[in-house]
Amino acid sequence: MPIEVVRASAPVGAEIHGVNLVAPLSPEGFAEIERLFNEHGVVYFRRQFLSPGQLLDFTGHFGEQALNTFAETHGVPGHPGVVVVSNIEQGGRDIGVKRAGERWHSDMCYTAKPPRGTILCAHEVPVQDGLTLGDTCFAATHAAYDGLPDVMKQRIEGLRAVFDFAGRVRAVPVTPAQRAAFPPVTHPLVRTHPFTGRKCLYVMRDDCTGIEGMDAGAAQLLIAALADHIIRPEYVYRHRWEPGDVLLWDNCTVQHMAIQDYDLPLRRLMYRTTFAADQPPM
Repeated sequence: MPIEVVRASAPVGAEIHGVNLVAPLSPEGFAEIERLFNEHGVVYFRRQFLSPGQLLDFTGHFGEQALNTFAETHGVPGHPGVVVVSNIEQGGRDIGVKRAGERWHSDMCYTAKPPRGTILCAHEVPVQDGLTLGDTCFAATHAAYDGLPDVMKQRIEGLRAVFDFAGRVRAVPVTPAQRAAFPPVTHPLVRTHPFTGRKCLYVMRDDCTGIEGMDAGAAQLLIAALADHIIRPEYVYRHRWEPGDVLLWDNCTVQHMAIQDYDLPLRRLMYRTTFAADQPPM
């Protein structure tokens, strides 16, 4: 079956038909998936139901994994790097990362070399009286940059933002070991995408705690203004999950936020992997 693509009405997001991710991918088949991934920033496949092992196999096509710190506490045994994202409890313990991604962010932006992309595979999706809950929103950072006035583009060119793992208020407190492993880092406020050449805004509240060479108060005002600009409705794709969805997003092209409009007994169960970038952000 030939690959077919259905684009979302937003600047990012596309559904890919005609691919069975459980079966081995040919080099040509993967090359087309990767091309579409770079073009659309967010791509997804319906009715795949990948096991943790199959998810790792698919992730491996993109290169090395970028191991997430939450894999240490909420990983899948025997499958290093697969993180459980879930609100399910067993024996009084959360089996996965609960309330993951409830604020706008880009994955692991607090590291010196943030991951190129993230993959989520949905196995259980919360549904109430036929209404699907727990959507995920994706904001197009390249479209947001293009939409800036020229005077703002000139103002922020060359600036570097400070990112701090301990800067975000988290459901689970940051440990001393995590503070030591993830000291503050800086990244360009305007990143050039390594595959498309598009300029993308790379700034967000919480993880982004300042701007090099700028007064703290002025930096926070600029961060807030740009963060609000990125998530304007015209730049956002909202994904309604279905069981079996496999969705990939590019951590330079988009920021994302999970809608937390459900709770037990409504269940959510997903597996997540991240794959590394070849170089630090440019």
